[in-house]
Amino acid sequence: MNKLRVSSPDSLKGTYECAIGNFGVPDYGGSMAGAVVYPHTNQDACGSFRDFNISFSSRPRGLPTFLLADRGGCFFTSKAWNAQTAGAAAVLVADDRTGPLITMDMPDNDTAAVYLPNITIPSVLINRSLADDIIKSLAGKEMVNVYLDWIESLPHPDDRVEYEFWTSSNDECGLKCESQMKFVHDFKGAAQILEQKGYTQFTPHYITWYCPDDYRSTKQCESQCINHGRYCAPDPEKDFSEGYQGKNVVVQNLREACFFRVANESGKPWLWWDFVTDFSVRCPMKDKKYNKDCADRVIRSLGADVKKIEECVGDTEADVDNPILSSEQDAQIGVGSRGDVTILPTLVINNRQYRGKLDRRAVLKAICSGFQETTEPAICLNGGLLYKSI
Repeated sequence: MNKLRVSSPDSLKGTYECAIGNFGVPDYGGSMAGAVVYPHTNQDACGSFRDFNISFSSRPRGLPTFLLADRGGCFFTSKAWNAQTAGAAAVLVADDRTGPLITMDMPDNDTAAVYLPNITIPSVLINRSLADDIIKSLAGKEMVNVYLDWIESLPHPDDRVEYEFWTSSNDECGLKCESQMKFVHDFKGAAQILEQKGYTQFTPHYITWYCPDDYRSTKQCESQCINHGRYCAPDPEKDFSEGYQGKNVVVQNLREACFFRVANESGKPWLWWDFVTDFSVRCPMKDKKYNKDCADRVIRSLGADVKKIEECVGDTEADVDNPILSSEQDAQIGVGSRGDVTILPTLVINNRQYRGKLDRRAVLKAICSGFQETTEPAICLNGGLLYKSI
């Protein structure tokens, strides 16, 4: 959970809970102030404001505009895109449900691919009660000023940043898989520099769930799970009758987790980035090479011990717990300020879930904001330009 601050009017002045969307680019290390606008029409921001001849572009030297939009009617990302193309600097989405605020996520829908990579404004979900108070103030001709601050979005307790990346080896889930793997390829150089020089401690993680006892003999569980229903992943094609199965994904995820463990024990945890990027290129599902033989060839090419990794993976057909995957399931549960991990991909930096665009520059900026002042490595100070030494 995050906070936003209302600085005026006096009747609303204070700090409120909000949830930053998992898209757009929050300016970690920075802040943004704006004046809220609630449109008279297209209040859910599901249509293009150009169709209504409405612009939210701020005047020269004026405060940026924060568009307040109602939840519902379309994807959160559609609201953000329509707000952005109309000139808004941020979008505040008014929740319409009781209970804790959720993280607004990108849709798992390829029709959004046209604009998703181009969303740059931050999106924030706020409680309906706050939204109603803002609307009331605006109706009374009061100016509502809101302050978004990412200076302290990530804690920075020391001169090393700990971060986790929750991912999957599945490469057949459309836009999300493609953008996730592009990020891994693009960020590999910076990640390895930071790790080799001791500035970060990185850990990859993999989400699994267990199949309830009453359903373990069903076709769904048998195709999606290993170790008698203990560890499961979605079917890549969402079709149990063709292609790869969820259990194939679980086994490869386990192999990648074991590769990291073995590489970490040898003092070279950064080799994980080489393994997952090489595997994605050499062993894709579309070429029917997503299997143990291809993975073993990649492992050998990196000088890693195939036998140690096999021992770590263990017997995936046995009716026993796997210690690696059991610890992964335990790690999914939120601790302290970090909530449960339920979305793939998820990046956790200094035990705080990152909210923003999954690209090299945005993530590097977020990681760099986790260092204490004056302890930032050179790669942070030059904007990540020192790649080519790896």
